Amino acid sequence: MQATTQRSASDLFFHTEPPTRNEGLGQALLLRVLDEVDYGLLVIDAQGRIRHANHLARHEMATGRLIMTHARALLGRSTDLTAKIQVALEQALRGQRRLVLLKQGEQELSMAFVPLSHPLEFDAPSVLVLLSRQNACENLALRMYARAQNLSPSEESVLIALCRGLSIPDIAREHGVAESTVRSQIKALREKTGCSSIRNMMQRVHSLPPVVPALRVISPMLHNAMDFAQP
Repeated sequence: MQATTQRSASDLFFHTEPPTRNEGLGQALLLRVLDEVDYGLLVIDAQGRIRHANHLARHEMATGRLIMTHARALLGRSTDLTAKIQVALEQALRGQRRLVLLKQGEQELSMAFVPLSHPLEFDAPSVLVLLSRQNACENLALRMYARAQNLSPSEESVLIALCRGLSIPDIAREHGVAESTVRSQIKALREKTGCSSIRNMMQRVHSLPPVVPALRVISPMLHNAMDFAQP
């Protein structure tokens, strides 16, 4: 019988083909792929250290809005938030999926803790942490969708306003036009997109691929860089 080699979960994660001399390039390419996902992503090892954080996760921790990092550990802005994170991380390291809702004042952030290890594998356990998207209207796919549907600039602006949850009177006030104008623009939106209602249109928008805006308003950081971490 021909011997087979068991590959670990990390091998499968970083390689879709047999390793080559350029396998380092493959890993770098994967990190770039993760940076283009419009959700913050972190990988945490069994010791609670952050092994990787994509672009949006690094930005979220750098702002210190609700989460931050110290000595490569994921912490909350307060003792209570840190305790919630720690409990969820410990449970995820034991193979349990957990959702944590962080809130402080008007700031909110949901975090999904997903085990990356399998009971039949011998690798040290690790956890994937997915952060909620902060503003679906900043999804580049929304702009791409507007272009694909041949929306005019004003129609695209109304679509974004609807995505933000604004009502017709609010949109009219913000755009400095009559409510009847906004209603006409929404009718044109429905006709061009083939949606039967505003709700149907919002469902379609929120199902668009999570593409990070090409022109980021935040300072770029090196891939997998933890320079912002406190020593």
